[in-house]
Amino acid sequence: MTAAPPAPRPTGHPALAEPDRDVGRVWIGGITAAMLGLYMAFFTPIQVLLPLQLAGIDEDGKVAAFGLVTGVGALVAVVANPVAGALSDRTAGRFGRRHPWTLGGVVLGAGALCLLGAQSTVLGVLLCWCLAQAALNAGYASLNAGIPDHVPVRQRAVVSGWIGFPQALGLVVGAVIVTMLVTDIPAGYVVIGLAAVAMTLPFVLSTPDPPLPREARPAFSWKALFDTFWVSPKAHPDFAWAWFTRFLVMLGNATGTLYLLYFLDDAVHHPDPEEGVLVLTLLYTGGVIATAVAGGVVSDRIGRRKALVTASSVVITAAALILVFWHTWPAAIAAAAIMGAGFGVYLSVDQALITQVLPAASDRAKDLGIINIASTVPQVLGPALAAPIIAGFGGYAGLYAVAAGVTLLGGILVWPIKSVP
Repeated sequence: MTAAPPAPRPTGHPALAEPDRDVGRVWIGGITAAMLGLYMAFFTPIQVLLPLQLAGIDEDGKVAAFGLVTGVGALVAVVANPVAGALSDRTAGRFGRRHPWTLGGVVLGAGALCLLGAQSTVLGVLLCWCLAQAALNAGYASLNAGIPDHVPVRQRAVVSGWIGFPQALGLVVGAVIVTMLVTDIPAGYVVIGLAAVAMTLPFVLSTPDPPLPREARPAFSWKALFDTFWVSPKAHPDFAWAWFTRFLVMLGNATGTLYLLYFLDDAVHHPDPEEGVLVLTLLYTGGVIATAVAGGVVSDRIGRRKALVTASSVVITAAALILVFWHTWPAAIAAAAIMGAGFGVYLSVDQALITQVLPAASDRAKDLGIINIASTVPQVLGPALAAPIIAGFGGYAGLYAVAAGVTLLGGILVWPIKSVP
């Protein structure tokens, strides 16, 4: 077993220094709760509230309306996340660089969700959802930057595991709240928005956020700001490889999961596909929760990232291959549990790897926002890729074969990264 390399000693101003002191349980618990609140605000509308709301507005056009709203919202997220991150990197004030954006984004996002619940037209829903996406992504960008800002390299996979599993848990918790505890759509939006604020507030109020001195802030211009969004693959090849591998794995995941309901209906012939999706989601979530932190612990202890990223990708690939060859309910159950277990490890270890290849401490939030594009764009490309495959290139077997191949390629292409073991 190889010991993790010692983290470099901090130099320069605390806001830009490489952290060398471990964060404690209170800090980890606070950022985990905040992430859970944000993921609930992101995913609960997409999974439950928006489909129901749009069906009530236009039953016949609900599918097209849902695609329009979620597609435009995803494009807003692609832009808002790195822009807000870049502005956060340049924020100087006594309240810190990150916390004002985190709290402000979540509060504004909660307000947008409350407005969203009151809409009775597709256009109104579209505009409010785009506002919610922009605000919530601003909060997420600054919150996510807390890892490279405060967590030393030797602890990053564990902490990434703690903030990773809420991505899956948020789907379940939010769905339970708005289907079992609050059954009115406008009230559901209000409860989810207030929950996001309540779960973010303790972290903002109880953790340090060193302010950036004004003399350390680069001169601002919109041109200079947007020029920083191009990160040269030649100058920063490890960052480019990390982006590309994240994109491929997330594309494989999106391609394989977005048509799960139709797979259960058309290929498995499940008697209740909606109930089947819920069961598989719970199994998948359980797998993520079971392995996310554990995978991070192993990665931090052995000081290795790439081998575990590849191994987790192989596990996800194996789950997809099950659905290539067996279109049965037991096979779907097994695939969901295996995929969740592999994705849990991937979430924690790959996130830790990414924080170690960021080009500059002064642009951490912006660069993580650029990485987030690799996670968001596949949600838009997934349906566009999946539909023609199902229609004419192998059906569902072909779909999951493509998902398996793309995921495996992503796991393999992590190895050209040189600066991370």
